[in-house]
Amino acid sequence: MSTIKIKLKKSPIGKIEKHRRTIKALGLRKIGQVVEKEDTPQIRGMIHTVDFMVEVVD
Repeated sequence: MSTIKIKLKKSPIGKIEKHRRTIKALGLRKIGQVVEKEDTPQIRGMIHTVDFMVEVVD
């Protein structure tokens, strides 16, 4: 299965609880941190939920 790299570009501080939990579930903790996850529909949905806070790195 292919993987996808996700980078946190904005802080979850001050955001709604759903967005903070999604960031935590993706394994992101610090701004600029990059995590590699399997490219599944569930992960894509999580990225879509917080797309203003993360970016997909190629």
